[in-house]
Amino acid sequence: MTLHVAFDVYGTLVDPMGMAELLRPEAGEDAAGVAALWREKQLEFSFRKGLMKAYEDFGVCTRQALRFAMATRQLPLTAEREEELMAAYLALPAFDDSLPALQTLKGKYPLFAFSNGSYPALEKVLGHNNLLAQLDGLVSVDDIKSFKPDPAVYAYARRATGAWEQPLCLVSSNAWDVIGARAAGLHAIWVQRDSGKVFEDWGIQPSAIINSLSELSSALEAL
Repeated sequence: MTLHVAFDVYGTLVDPMGMAELLRPEAGEDAAGVAALWREKQLEFSFRKGLMKAYEDFGVCTRQALRFAMATRQLPLTAEREEELMAAYLALPAFDDSLPALQTLKGKYPLFAFSNGSYPALEKVLGHNNLLAQLDGLVSVDDIKSFKPDPAVYAYARRATGAWEQPLCLVSSNAWDVIGARAAGLHAIWVQRDSGKVFEDWGIQPSAIINSLSELSSALEAL
């Protein structure tokens, strides 16, 4: 049996909070708060669209969340500035541990990115950080028009990665994603990047908890 490994992208390989500095011209000292609200609403909008069976790709959720965050903070957002920020989202910075971890695992396991993002967005943000070349493939929810944590999305990931009859492990810093994957029968490792974050008590536990992707190789070997 060959273990396949699927990485969440936003929050796990690349950092959405990397937008904070770019928001400083409008938001000043509140830039990190605006970036956090943008991210929170991006996820909320995707969850709601999934439940409503009203799918629009993740870029639409991202744009709508940006507008909401700026309006909530009563900050200006011209059409030109909106396009500039949306373009910058396709070049989010990778976490420092992302590339070394992928390079260490490359060739040992089939490696995939598995994301709510669309293929064009994934290709750009992962290519920008030299992460795309380390992966064996991409899996986007855009194929089935729903979002994580819909169980159908995790089932699709098994097929798309070729792991239908093989074990598949999700690696994610998003606890809701880990819970969704575990509920769907996958292995799932939680990357607890922030020691202050608490894993939700749903009676569903991660297969392993790590603080950095530098610990991933050992965690995978222990599965």
